[in-house]
Amino acid sequence: MATAVTPATNGAFSPYAASIPGVEPETCAFDAFRLAVASKLTGPLNIPLEKAYEGVDIGKKGADFTVAVPRFRLGGKPDDWAKKVVDEFKADLWVESVTVDKAFVSFMVRTDTLVNKVLTQIHDLTYRTPSGKPEYGCNHSGKGKKVIIEYSSPNIAKEFHAGHLRSTILGAFLANIHRATGWDVMTINYLGDWGKQFGLVAVGFERYGSEEALKTDAVHHLYDVYVKINKDAETDEAVHDAAREFFKRMEDGDEAAVAQWKRFRDFSLERYKQSYDRLNVDFDVYGGESTVSQKAMQDVIQKMDEMGIIEEGKEKKEGARLINLEKWKLGSPVVQKTDGTSLYITRDIAGAIERHEKYHFDKMIYVAGAPQDMHFAQFFKVLDLMDFPWAKTLEHANFGSILGMSSRKGTAVSLDHILNEAQDTMHEQMKTNETKYANVDDPQKTADEIGMSAVKIQDMAGKRINNYTFNWSRMLSFEGDTGPYLQYAHARLCSVQRKTAQAGLVLPSDVSKINTDLLTEPGARVIVYLLASYPDVVRTAIKTYEPSGVVTYLFRLSHAISAAWETLVVMGQEEELAKARLWLFINARDVLGAGLRLLSLRPLEKM
Repeated sequence: MATAVTPATNGAFSPYAASIPGVEPETCAFDAFRLAVASKLTGPLNIPLEKAYEGVDIGKKGADFTVAVPRFRLGGKPDDWAKKVVDEFKADLWVESVTVDKAFVSFMVRTDTLVNKVLTQIHDLTYRTPSGKPEYGCNHSGKGKKVIIEYSSPNIAKEFHAGHLRSTILGAFLANIHRATGWDVMTINYLGDWGKQFGLVAVGFERYGSEEALKTDAVHHLYDVYVKINKDAETDEAVHDAAREFFKRMEDGDEAAVAQWKRFRDFSLERYKQSYDRLNVDFDVYGGESTVSQKAMQDVIQKMDEMGIIEEGKEKKEGARLINLEKWKLGSPVVQKTDGTSLYITRDIAGAIERHEKYHFDKMIYVAGAPQDMHFAQFFKVLDLMDFPWAKTLEHANFGSILGMSSRKGTAVSLDHILNEAQDTMHEQMKTNETKYANVDDPQKTADEIGMSAVKIQDMAGKRINNYTFNWSRMLSFEGDTGPYLQYAHARLCSVQRKTAQAGLVLPSDVSKINTDLLTEPGARVIVYLLASYPDVVRTAIKTYEPSGVVTYLFRLSHAISAAWETLVVMGQEEELAKARLWLFINARDVLGAGLRLLSLRPLEKM
C-alpha cells in the first residue's frame, strides 16, 4: 500500500511531513517542492513517498519538475500509469498544474509560493560573516564531521607556477564547499621539502648559488639554480650521486645540511605565503615531508615486517624493500631504499597514521594531479593491508595537467607573472570607461581581483580531470563567459542597492512585509527558480568535487539577471513593486556572492 501523505500543519517549510534521509526542505526549497510533487504520485501509482520522491527530477521542456514513470517498474504500460497521475491530479498551494507526454509527467509549481518560499529561505539562511559580508549557509549535511584537505604542496626552492595553480584553487574550493555544508575543515599545505630533489638544489647552490641573489629574490634564484643543475645532471651521473649523498646527510641529522635545508625552506615559505594571500587562500597547517618523524617511518617498516607484507627486492631492486601489490594490479612499490633512506610513499603512510592519531578525521582528501593516481592507489592499499579501518576514508581528488610547462626545463610560467599580466590587462580594460573608473576606490587592487577571477574561472570552467595547454589569451580573456563577467554581474547587483538607497528606497526590517506576489514576470520566475537550485548545486559539488558545476550555475544565474534588467526595472516604479524587485536582486546578489566565494573569489562591489 502507498504511504499516507499528510500535509504539514505545524508551520514547517515543507508542505508534507516526511523523514526521508538526505531530504532537507528547511534548507533546500527544491526539496519542499519535490515532496509536494511526490505526494501527487503516491496514490495514483500506489508507491511510498520515498520512492516517489526519488523519481522527481528537474523539469524538461520548460516544466519545473518531470517524472519518468518507467523508472518505477510498475508493470503494465507506463503511459497508462502516467495518464492515471494526470487524471487524479488536484492543484494545491504548492503544485499548480500537470501535463503528460507519453510516459513522462511534468509539473509546474505555483509561482507565488515558489517566489515567497525561496526568497524567505535565502533570507533566513543568510548570515553576516565577521567582516560583515553576507554568507548563504544552505546546507549542513557535514555537521559534526571532520575533514582534512591537503593541497597546493609546492616543492620548496621552486617558483610557484601555473602548474601549482590547479591544486591550489581546487583544494581551496573543496575546503570552502565542505565548510559550506557544515564540515569541520582543516587544511594542510604539505610542502615538498625533503628527498633527493632537495639534494639537487643544495648541490646546485654549491655550484651556481649567490648569497646576494638569495637575499634579493630567494625563490627565483633557487629555481634558476635548480634548472641549471638539472641540465648538468643529464650528462653527469656524479650530480645525482652528490644529491643522494646530501639527502642522506639530511636524514642522518647532519647539522650543516639541515641548516642549509631550513634556510631554503624558510625563504620559500615566506614567498609562497605572499602568493597565497593574493590568491585568497590560507592554510591551518604548513607541514611537509620533513615533518614526518624518522621514528614514525621506522615504526611503519617494522609493522609491515611483522605483518609479513614487506619483501626484499630482487634484480634491479636488489637490496631495496618493497610491497607486492600485483594482486591488485598496483605494482610493487619500494618502501625503503638500499641505503636505508625513506621514500615518498613511506613518508605518506607514516604521515597519514600520525594525522589520524592526532586529529581523528572522518575523511582526508589529497588534492594532487592525475599522474599521481598510481601512487595514491598504492599508498591507500598499503594502509588497508595494515588493517587501518580509516584507510577507506582516504580520497584522492585528482586533476589534469597544464601542458607545455616543465620545472626541470625551466619552461614553467611563474604564477606572479600570470597574475601581473592579468592585472595589467584588466586595468587597461577598466580605463576604457572613465566614469566607472573614477568611482572605483582602489583601481589597482580591483584590477588584480578581476585578473585573478579571469585566471581562476578559466581553469575551473572545465572538468578538473581535463588537461589543457597553457595559453595567454585563455588566461587573460575579458569577453564572454569569464571571471570578469561574473564579477561584473555581482558589482551591478551591488550598484542597484546603492542607487536605490540614495533615492530613498529602503526595504523594511521585517522582509515578510515585502509583497513578493508582485514578482509575476517570467524573468523574475527564472531567477527565483535558479536561486532555488543553488543548494542542489552545492550538494552535487560535495559529491563530485567538481568546481565546474558551480561555475556553470553562476553563469546561468548571471545570464538570467542580465536578461531581466529591462523587464524588472527598480527605479521609478510604484514603491511596493520597486521593493519587491529590489528584494529579488538582493537575494540574487547574496547567492551569486556565495558561489563566487566557494570558488575562492572575492566578490567585487564596484568595477
